[in-house]
Amino acid sequence: MDVADLPGVPEWLPDHLRDDGIEELYPPQAEAVEAGVTEGENLVASIPTASGKTLIAELAMLSSVARGGKALYIVPLRALASEKQADFEEFEQYGLDIGVSTGNYESEGGWLADKDIVVATSEKVDSLVRNDAPWIEDLTCVVTDEVHLVDDGERGPTLEVTLAKLRRLNPDLQTVALSATIGNAEALATWLDAGLVDSDWRPIDLQKGVHYGQALHLEDGSQQRLSVQNNEKQTAAIVRDTLEDDGSTLVFVNSRRNAEAAAGRLANTVRPHLSDEEREQLADIAEEIRDVSDTETSDDLADAVADGAAFHHAGLSRGHRELVEDAFRDRLVKVVCATPTLAAGVNTPSRRVVVRDWRRYDGSAGGMAPLSVLEVHQMMGRAGRPGLDPYGEAVLIASSHDEVDELFERYVWADPEPVRSKLAAEPALRTHILATVASGFARSRSGLLEFLEQTLYASQTDEGGQLERVVDDVLTYLQRNDFLEIDDGELDATSLGHTVSRLYLDPMSAAEIVDGLRDWERGASDSTSASGSPADTQAEPPADSGFTTASELAEDAHESDNDRDPDDISALGLYHLVSRTPDMYQLYLRSGDREEYEMELFEREEELLGPTPSEFEEGRFEDWLSALKTARLLEDWATEVDEATITERYGVGPGDIRGKVETAQWLLGAAESLASEVDLDAARAISEARTRVEHGVREELVDLAGVRGVGRKRARRLFQAGITDRAELRDADKSVVLAALRGRRKTAENVLENAGHRDPSMEGVEPAADVSVDLDDGETDTNEEATASDDQSSLGDF
Repeated sequence: MDVADLPGVPEWLPDHLRDDGIEELYPPQAEAVEAGVTEGENLVASIPTASGKTLIAELAMLSSVARGGKALYIVPLRALASEKQADFEEFEQYGLDIGVSTGNYESEGGWLADKDIVVATSEKVDSLVRNDAPWIEDLTCVVTDEVHLVDDGERGPTLEVTLAKLRRLNPDLQTVALSATIGNAEALATWLDAGLVDSDWRPIDLQKGVHYGQALHLEDGSQQRLSVQNNEKQTAAIVRDTLEDDGSTLVFVNSRRNAEAAAGRLANTVRPHLSDEEREQLADIAEEIRDVSDTETSDDLADAVADGAAFHHAGLSRGHRELVEDAFRDRLVKVVCATPTLAAGVNTPSRRVVVRDWRRYDGSAGGMAPLSVLEVHQMMGRAGRPGLDPYGEAVLIASSHDEVDELFERYVWADPEPVRSKLAAEPALRTHILATVASGFARSRSGLLEFLEQTLYASQTDEGGQLERVVDDVLTYLQRNDFLEIDDGELDATSLGHTVSRLYLDPMSAAEIVDGLRDWERGASDSTSASGSPADTQAEPPADSGFTTASELAEDAHESDNDRDPDDISALGLYHLVSRTPDMYQLYLRSGDREEYEMELFEREEELLGPTPSEFEEGRFEDWLSALKTARLLEDWATEVDEATITERYGVGPGDIRGKVETAQWLLGAAESLASEVDLDAARAISEARTRVEHGVREELVDLAGVRGVGRKRARRLFQAGITDRAELRDADKSVVLAALRGRRKTAENVLENAGHRDPSMEGVEPAADVSVDLDDGETDTNEEATASDDQSSLGDF
């Protein structure tokens, strides 16, 4: 189909596409247009990676906006949101406004009302609905990328319920769902009342195969000689062979440790193939990587990148990952060793994809278990870059002749598993039922069941009574914990329930926080169990609740004469409280950790909010210690322990630290709101703990670190120079500030301007000679133009 023949699109679009080199649509794109994607029709498009899904989305959204509407593009990852925002911003030259929103789950995003196209994660869209964002009802088109993730046990229910709510709010909403791998695309099309484009067409050929011995066995029955030389590993041989054909390789492994080790080894394979110019450019990128964080992980990554290799996993910081992805797309980094996180939609195609590890540890299986076909096909789909590669190859590694046959049967010739809803799991329903009632989508039990009948789960299940049983269990739980009131089948969220929904909390997290704060206030840690009922109550909590209800604790709140001062709550106690909620991924106990944290618990038990489980309650006691380990990491960060020490002490990466800190900020902010909601006088202590963990500083630096552009390291330098708070910074001698900030004029100007200094200009100012800053922080960035974005307190939005 010629782009000039596109119906319903803006007048400027055909010329715009031609300018981008697109004269004709790919066959799947043409099928989508014939199915009405530019005329408001619903569509499910299951087509391979690099076959034009993004253009299908753009055709739907731009034609909808041209009709006077508003479009929403839902992505599974923040990194994808930024990538798609950059793609769509090219339309701003034609008068469109693009907005992206991935953080602040308590906001209703009013600023997005004037945007023509909004890009957001499914969690953010869910929170916008909960917070009654008025512009949601103006939507005329929603596109959801990677829709197969409705199958994901953790994030799938949010995407599923969000789509159901959007369609309920906007009966005429055009829904377009995209994926490269859907085993049962017809089922999703039926659920969404959509047309279907299910195609295996690709713009360049993709061959799948298995390497064994000295040969690459391909799915068409042919073989190619691919020799393994001397002491080479199979993966190194494939990377070398790809480099000799001027191609890049993406290697998927099953753990972070394996990714880092493989990248280090493969750097030796890549190094001889680099030009002098590439080495110089890679050296510059390596220095940028070292500046992201002062950790061993950062150094290891920089060393590998300098030789043209890299690793990629969730333990890296956002800055690390972006530098690696950009260098790989620019063909400077020749091989990336990654965990499956890189298969989740980020645009990093390569000539060859090697699935080195097709098994990974599965706790539920008690050992190593095979990856799903869907996941392996997602990885394989990264092979082949249109316009850059003449072909793509996806290769699995076999260690025996029998395994060659097994891998062909299990993955190469297999279809992806059917996508199945995970909504009926109780943790998911616990959250979404409360939100559904609180946001007015259901006012009764029957109305709730009617709404849930619009979900994928209802369209897939044959067990009519199963959903009702789980719903009734959840309603009972929510009522017992004072989140819902139920009267003769009528449902109404309490004030606390509305707050929990707005805060985007798991109700179990909210109850745990309220229970812990109440327990501290009344000093009754010896009379109430965090996992069971108070000794004097006859109300028995649900078997799955895991803790005492907030309402039961409230009844006893005035019975204790041993009240404590809320201002005495320690930061560690608050960090432990939020670390034991379902919304925080705890650090697990490594070999030898249990004894260390049992001793820590013995020494600091009085600081914790809530009674410690008995050591005979094996599962709960270990969870309590894991939460303590997580809280200790947060405490270390908030007492200015350097990042390298933290990563070594806890066996984590820079990205893990930032992830824990961001989650703690969010949960402590929620705890402030909950304390106010239930009349607990703990807001000051919680606010201070939150600010300290946000900036990574001790108590005396809280005010100073809150100035934009200061952060933990600069705050300590300013403090040592005698500037102790924001007010003193506002009136400070500029020469003292310049000396404290190591002569970095632009940084000093920005800091003083943000503090409200009457004359922040550093023109003609010299650093004060008598200011000495004793701070061995290992900082290597001496760029005078550095701003707030390069200090380690910039942890991103949540």
